[in-house]
Amino acid sequence: MSGPHRLLFLPFLLSLAVGLASFVGCRSQPAPSPARTLPAPTPAAIPPVVYPVMLGIDVLEATGFRAVAGKKIGLLTHPAGVNRRGESTIDVLLRAPNAKLVAFFAPEHSLSGDIKASVNFTDSIDPRTKLPIYSLHGKNRKPTAAQLKGLDALVIDLQDIGVRSYTYNVVMRYAMDECFRNNVEVIILDRPNPLGGYKVDGPQLDREHFSGVGAFRIPYVHGLTMAELARLAGSEPGILDIPEAVRRKGRLTLVPMRGWNRAMRWPETGLRFVPTSPMIRDFPAVMGYAMIGLGCEYSGFKHGIGTQHPFRGLTFRGVTADRLIRDLTALNIPGLAYRKLTVPGPDGKPREGVYVDVANWNAWRPTELSFHLMRLACVYDPPNPFKKITPVQRRSFNIHVGSTAWWNALERDGARVDVAGNIAAWRTQALAYQQLTRKYWLYK
Repeated sequence: MSGPHRLLFLPFLLSLAVGLASFVGCRSQPAPSPARTLPAPTPAAIPPVVYPVMLGIDVLEATGFRAVAGKKIGLLTHPAGVNRRGESTIDVLLRAPNAKLVAFFAPEHSLSGDIKASVNFTDSIDPRTKLPIYSLHGKNRKPTAAQLKGLDALVIDLQDIGVRSYTYNVVMRYAMDECFRNNVEVIILDRPNPLGGYKVDGPQLDREHFSGVGAFRIPYVHGLTMAELARLAGSEPGILDIPEAVRRKGRLTLVPMRGWNRAMRWPETGLRFVPTSPMIRDFPAVMGYAMIGLGCEYSGFKHGIGTQHPFRGLTFRGVTADRLIRDLTALNIPGLAYRKLTVPGPDGKPREGVYVDVANWNAWRPTELSFHLMRLACVYDPPNPFKKITPVQRRSFNIHVGSTAWWNALERDGARVDVAGNIAAWRTQALAYQQLTRKYWLYK
C-alpha cells in the first residue's frame, strides 16, 4: 500500500473482526403494522428467514449510506446486484437520502442480464428511471471521461464467480483505471466469492495475454472477493493501466460484507443465487465454469447435454457417454465422479452425455479436468485438433487459459502432453500467490 489515503474503510471495519468471529446471523425484522382488525390466525406462523451474510449493499444501508452521502454517483451493476432480501441495488440506492444516482454503467450481458456472452450492445436510456445506461461491452470497455464527468463516485456492485476469465472482475479493474485517471472515487460493495476464499487453482495469466477476459496476473481460480481484488489493484504498482502518480492519488472505498468467511461456499451464505449471466444460472454452473470451461475451448468437447446442464454436462461428437465415463474414470482425478444422463433435445430426440459431479469438495482441484479434456481431445480427434485452429481462435484460447507455455506444449505434444507436470507446477505457483495476497484479505 502506498499510504494511509489509499483505502478508505468505513468506521464499522474496526468491529468487523469481532462480527466475523462470532458469526451471528442477521434476521429480517418485519415492519410494525398499525392497529387494525385481523383475520382469524393461521395454524402456524412462518419462521423468519435467517441471513448469515450481510452483503456490501446491506452494510451500506445499515450504516446510513455514509459512503455515498452528499455525492453524485454512477452505478456499475447487473441483475445479480441485489441485497440479501433480493431487492435490486438500483432501488436501494435510489432511496439513499443524501445521494443522487445519475447514471448506470453496464457490464457484459447488459444491465438487464439477458444478452448472450461476447455480444456487444450500445448505450441506452433506462425506461424506468430515465437515466443513461453506458455500455462497457460495446464500442468501449472502459468508462470515458465524458461519461464520468460530474460524478463524485462510481459504485460497483457485481457478483463475480471467482474465475479469472469471467469478465466482471475485468470491467471492475478497467473502471478503476478511468476513475482514478479522472479523479472519481471508486466504491466497491463486496459480495461472496461463490467458491469460497481458499480454492486457488490453474495457470496464472501471462502478461501478454491481458484482455477483456483477463486483466489480473492471477490463477484461473483466484480465491478473492471483488473488494479484495480491487484492494490488490489499488495497492500494487503495475496492475492498473495508469501512471504511478495517478494510482497513488486514486480514491478507493471498500464496503466489506459482515458474516462471510473464507470457508463459505455459496450454499452456506443463506443467500438466493441470482443468475449472473444467461448460462450461469445456479451454483452448480459456477463450479462447472471453473471445472470444464477451459476444456471446451476449441477442443471438440461441448459443455451441457442438449440445452441442459450448462458447464456440468460433457459431450464429444462420435464418442459415447459410456466410453467417455470409462476414459475419465481411468484418469483418477481427485474429487470427481461421472454419470450418464439422457435428456430430450430441442428436436424431441434424446441427447446423451456425461454429468460431472464434485464428489469430494476438499480433494477437488477446480481446473484439473479441463486440461485432461484437452489431452483427451487429441486422442479422440487425432493427431491434434489444436493445430487446426485459426490465429484468431488461438488468441482466444490463450487469453482464456493464460499460459503460453501450456499452449506450446499442447500444440507440440498433443496426446503426449504432460498434464500432471503442468498441474503440479501451477499448484506450487498458486499456493505462493495465495500467501502473497493474504495481506489483501478482508476476511479470515
